Amino acid sequence: MLGFFSGHKQLFLSDPLYPSDLLFGRQIAELLPAMIAARPLVAAGIFGGALVTLLILGHTLVLGRHRFPKLSGTARAARLALAVPVLGAFASIMDPMTYSYARDRLNIIPMMWDQKENYRHNGFLLAFTFNIPMANVTAPTGYGEETIADISGELVPSSIFSGRQADVIMIMSESLWDPTRLSGVSFSEDPMPVIRSHQSGEIFSPEFGGLTANVEFEALTGFSNAFLPYGSIPYQQYIRRPLPSLATFFESKGYETRAFHPFQSWFWNRRNVYEALGFQKFESEETMPALEKRGIFASDEALTDHLIRTADDTRNPFFFFAVTLQGHGPYEATRYESHAVKVDAPALSPASQASLATFTHGVREADDSLKTLMDWARKRKRETIIVLFGDHLPPLGPVYTELGYMPKMVASRRAPVETMKREHETPLVIWSSKRGVQKNIGSISPSQLPHFVVRLAGYRHPFYTGVLGRVQERYSVIDRHQLIERNGRSEADWSLNGEIDPTLQNYRFIQYDLMFGEKHGVEKFFPEMVEPNQPVS
Repeated sequence: MLGFFSGHKQLFLSDPLYPSDLLFGRQIAELLPAMIAARPLVAAGIFGGALVTLLILGHTLVLGRHRFPKLSGTARAARLALAVPVLGAFASIMDPMTYSYARDRLNIIPMMWDQKENYRHNGFLLAFTFNIPMANVTAPTGYGEETIADISGELVPSSIFSGRQADVIMIMSESLWDPTRLSGVSFSEDPMPVIRSHQSGEIFSPEFGGLTANVEFEALTGFSNAFLPYGSIPYQQYIRRPLPSLATFFESKGYETRAFHPFQSWFWNRRNVYEALGFQKFESEETMPALEKRGIFASDEALTDHLIRTADDTRNPFFFFAVTLQGHGPYEATRYESHAVKVDAPALSPASQASLATFTHGVREADDSLKTLMDWARKRKRETIIVLFGDHLPPLGPVYTELGYMPKMVASRRAPVETMKREHETPLVIWSSKRGVQKNIGSISPSQLPHFVVRLAGYRHPFYTGVLGRVQERYSVIDRHQLIERNGRSEADWSLNGEIDPTLQNYRFIQYDLMFGEKHGVEKFFPEMVEPNQPVS
């Protein structure tokens, strides 16, 4: 059954099942109604097959207890005497980071850098087991107190810059993407005119079709998934203690900090994570007023109206971070009564065209919500900074293959730069009610967003504008499999090539220090995390 789920996860999210996935089975269960609505016949077949399997297993268990004799203590001991040494021999091959003669003779090759091939070559059980030790993050070579002390922060003293007390609203829009990138499709009008006219660049998402929490982790902390074990999900595995974020930074400047997501607070462990990231308040489906829905998901319009009402009731400067829900797949044809943008795609099957039309209308409503927010911000006395970006491409399934946009229904993890950009870029808007659009940012990793947000707000910070600033001056994208420099030069599988640029290595040292290490650099790089008169732990 685990192998079955692994195959389906790979089909829809491009990755097989990892040990960490067992921590969020509740997320999958909560999304089952939407999945069933999209593919009812397949769902009925799966549930029917599962029920039959359980009945057969139950019957076999009852039958076995009556037909097979009970083992004596001697027989059990004999079997243990045989099994324990065999299991012990297999234990010697389970560390993927060390050489094993037995593993080599058995042609078992741990391919931790390419999990699809790892699962294909070794089979589900071995590959799944190989990933269990990956939950333990080891310190990068050279990490230590002296190493952290030698890293320079912001060259200009941060205290010189007091900021402009601008309000900041940061919105991660679920599956926001530009459907006009698809060839062979005509639209009656531009589905995202406001976003297009105010676009600052693109977000190079490390994910596709899901795993929103990984994109969110980068955007809020400035840390990178590229330095973490393949398949890991920081929100589930690693954030167990206070961690610096944009929330902790803005709170240190006297801001009120709130997070918003119109779904249940346990989803992606957000209730605990937002507390660890320093948000003063988290408004979820349980605590928000009832919001109008589109299908089964809260609408972007209703969430935007709630943000505006909350902002109007907030006297102090604020930092709001919101995650929308309306754009979530699957994109059932019945979600909307009518579509504002007509889609014509002769190469698509009727079901795929209906799915694309539903998604496109959602993009149009996300665009309308951004306009509402901007119109409101323009009328305010205090400067308002709005950041909007998509977390990943939408899970449109056969739409991509039928139009030839991608060879498979999921994006590539390792491919040439142009292919990766095509399959991972989402729109990015960074706009100020007083200073307009921040243009020509280019295609950047979500981990670089804190640099641009803090800088636009008029502040300096040892990490966000210092360390992260030096990183973004040279690199635009830091992906696990692709490193892209500002000059366009790229390096595939850069983390496996031995030497790492000192700028990136320092970045990695600080991330490890704060997430897993001794916090040697917390006072130097994140002074807002140190309470007055309290020693650094």
